[in-house]
Amino acid sequence: MDTAAQRTPGESDAAYLDDRRKQSYSVIDGLGPLTDIYRTNAGATTTINSIPADAVTKRYNDEGTNAGSTSSNLGNIVSLVNRLRGSYSSTNPAKEYFNYPCPFRWSSTSVVVSALVPALSPDPSKDGGFPSGHTNAAYLTAYAMAYAVSERYQELLTRASELGNNRIVAGMHSPLDVIGGRTMATALAAAILSDSDNVSLKKAAYEEAHTKLLTQTGTAEDRFSNYAKNKAEYTGRLTYGFDQIHSTAKPMVVPKGAEVLLETRLPYLDSEQRRWVLATTGLPSGYPVLDDIEGWGLLNLFAAADGYGAFIHNVTVAMDASKGGFHALDQWRNDISGTGKLTKKGTGTLVLQGNNTYSGGTQIDKGTLEGQSGTAFGTGDVTNNGGTLKEHISGELTIGGDYTQSSNGSLELDLRNENDVLNIDGAAILKGKLRLHFSENYLPADGTTIITYDKRHRNEVFSSIETLYCLASTR
Repeated sequence: MDTAAQRTPGESDAAYLDDRRKQSYSVIDGLGPLTDIYRTNAGATTTINSIPADAVTKRYNDEGTNAGSTSSNLGNIVSLVNRLRGSYSSTNPAKEYFNYPCPFRWSSTSVVVSALVPALSPDPSKDGGFPSGHTNAAYLTAYAMAYAVSERYQELLTRASELGNNRIVAGMHSPLDVIGGRTMATALAAAILSDSDNVSLKKAAYEEAHTKLLTQTGTAEDRFSNYAKNKAEYTGRLTYGFDQIHSTAKPMVVPKGAEVLLETRLPYLDSEQRRWVLATTGLPSGYPVLDDIEGWGLLNLFAAADGYGAFIHNVTVAMDASKGGFHALDQWRNDISGTGKLTKKGTGTLVLQGNNTYSGGTQIDKGTLEGQSGTAFGTGDVTNNGGTLKEHISGELTIGGDYTQSSNGSLELDLRNENDVLNIDGAAILKGKLRLHFSENYLPADGTTIITYDKRHRNEVFSSIETLYCLASTR
């Protein structure tokens, strides 16, 4: 009630559009710059482009095409959205079962955005509150599009969460209704994407997105370009500030089949590894509605898209850069804890950005492992057997134990001032190559420290040192 009562005119307008437009059309702008390109190539249209002047007295329905046409240039993506949003995904049976009234049935229609009052049904039995159907539809669309256009995974999920939140702003639903709609959509999406009958459609939609959509340069506004804002809003909308009213000590349960929701976002991991990602990024237990026995409510897919939250066991990542996309380059933003070890194999680059405390050590056999935080490599030893260990931060990056680099390994440091230092707490065996990238007109004076280590245990020196000077910043 407070959210609806405190809405601004701009929020009222957004809530109106998300109510009256078809949900799949609304979610499309989670594609950011590619929004207009998608709508044009998919034939996605709406007949509600603004707030009609007489909306307070007349009900308007969207006569547009929702996600678009299945016969369009992006027809496979449209078909995947439609597959997830089939009649079997309706919230109506659940609404009839719970028979839970919408907020305006508790008090009066004054809580509803005035332009939406004409859209209200005079029959209370036709508008059950739990779970929210608009929210369910928005997330089903977002999961389908995020599967195909995985490069916009978090942005699309944030857009779905925004649409769900606008149901509260509109006065149409409670936070519990919206949480229920998201949870229901998550379980439905996983079931449909796991269905063997949909394997060829999933593949076709993904390939279509990467050959026909992502190859283009869009110019539409990207309302979801701010990662920190997306994360804060999405995370807040998972629980809406409810207290944990049940046990907070229950272990995270990953539902059967949930790993398919990360299939294209973390394609270089196997199914079991994706399940561990979900297990280590889920919400704590105890929240109302979310503590379902299968675990759907506690999944945090925004966080899961940022990789592991902890290394409970040893983790091996084998990337293949020749496949492109996330196979070639990905970044894990979470703060990774645990006692496990990370081993990087294959080609491609994995970037670690979190405040990491995992203690099992780090090993690079091939490819590139890049640290973009001062504690990117945890607290253990780091062994470079034949890949590239790269530092790319402002200030000091610390290796918490020993650093051992073989003759086949490379260490790459990006340096722009005297504060950029690699600090090795333990011993250093320094074979192979050292590459130094100097930028922002930084030229170190003689005797400047670039790498520190326990000099009592230095056993080797680098076999070669390469330098590169750039006027522009690489950060």
